Amino acid sequence: MQSFSALFQPYTFRSGVHVRNRLVLAPMTTWSSDPDDSVSRAELDYIARRSKGVGLALTAVTYVTPNGKGFQGQFGAEHDHRLESLKALSQAIKSGGARAVLQIFHAGHQALPELVGNDVVSASDVPPPASPFRSDIPVPVRALSRAEIQDIVLDFGQTTRRAIEAGFDGVEIHGANGYLIQQFMSSHSNRRTDEWGGSLENRLRFPLAVIEEVKRVVATHAPGPFLVGYRFSPEEAHEQGLTMHDALNLVEALKDQGLDYVHVSLSEYAGQPRRGDDLERTRLEQIAERLGAQTPLIAVGNVWSPEDALQALHLGASFVALGRALLIDPEWVQKVEAGRSQDLQTTFSVHDREPLTLPEPLWNLLTGFMLKDRLTQG
Repeated sequence: MQSFSALFQPYTFRSGVHVRNRLVLAPMTTWSSDPDDSVSRAELDYIARRSKGVGLALTAVTYVTPNGKGFQGQFGAEHDHRLESLKALSQAIKSGGARAVLQIFHAGHQALPELVGNDVVSASDVPPPASPFRSDIPVPVRALSRAEIQDIVLDFGQTTRRAIEAGFDGVEIHGANGYLIQQFMSSHSNRRTDEWGGSLENRLRFPLAVIEEVKRVVATHAPGPFLVGYRFSPEEAHEQGLTMHDALNLVEALKDQGLDYVHVSLSEYAGQPRRGDDLERTRLEQIAERLGAQTPLIAVGNVWSPEDALQALHLGASFVALGRALLIDPEWVQKVEAGRSQDLQTTFSVHDREPLTLPEPLWNLLTGFMLKDRLTQG
C-alpha cells in the first residue's frame, strides 16, 4: 500500500511558525458574511470543522479598504471595529489545531460597482474581463492616483495589524486571480506611464511595496512568530496578459523578500503553460525550480486524492492546498492519515448541506453548478 507519510511531515517556517503537516485548507469564498460584513456563524462552523486536520488554514479573502470589496457576502477587515469578528474567525480555526492565516486583498476593477459607490478603481482605466458573477455591461474604471496607491499600500499594513491583534498566525497577500495587485503586474490592465507602470520593474513596484509594508507592520506589532505569504497567478489568458516569463520574474523578486511561503494559484496543479520558453514541463515544476529550496511553495488546483497531493509534492511543492476535496469531505485529512483513503467522499447529494456544514450561499452555488452540469449533459 502506498505511503502518504510525506503529507504529514511537520514544518517550521522562516518566521518560527510551526505546522503539523503539509496540508492546507485552500482559501475558498463562501459569500456568507452577515449583512454588516462581519464573519457569520455559518462561516465559523464551516472553517472550524475543516481546520481540524490541516496544518495551515487560509481564510476566504477579506478586503483591506472600503473601495476594495469584491463581492456580495464578503467579510471585511478594513476598520478596527472588525476586530471582534476577526478574533472569532482566528479562534474557530485554531480550535482545530491549525495555524490561522488571514488572506487580504483589494479587488480593484473586479469590485462590483454597487458595493463601492460606483467608484471602481484599478492601475489603469481598463475594464475587467467577463465573469459569470458580473453583468455584461462594461464597468467604468478609474485609474488610481499616486496618493491613492500609497494609501492602499498602508491599508494592507493596517489590516495586517488587525490580523495580529485578532490572534491570527499570519497573513497571505492575495496577488492572484486578477485582483488589484495582479492588475498592477499585468501589462494588459496596467498601462500607466509613471513609476507604477510600463516596464516589468515598474509593474512589480506595487506588489513589492505591499510586501514591504506588511513586513514592516509585522516587525513592529507582532509579539511572536507571524507568517507572511504571497499568492500569485502565473498566467492570464487574454492578449498582453501575464505570461510565464512575467511569473518567473515575479518569483525571482519574491524569493528575495524573506517571505514564509509563496502560494501559486492554479486550476490544475499539473497543468502546463499556455505560452513560454518551456511548454513541456508543468508550471509548478518551473516555478519551484526558480523559487529554490529556501522559500516553501504551496500548490493548489484539482487535488482530490492523496495520490494527487503526493504528485504535487513530487513536482516541487512543499505544501498542498485542498479546496473542493475538503468541501465534499471535511475529514479528508484525518481519513488519509488514519489509512482510510478508501472512505473518502467524492460526491454529494442535494440533502448534504447540513451534514457537510456548508453555508447556504456556498451550497446554493454548488448545487446550481451541479444542476447546470446535468442540464448541459442531458
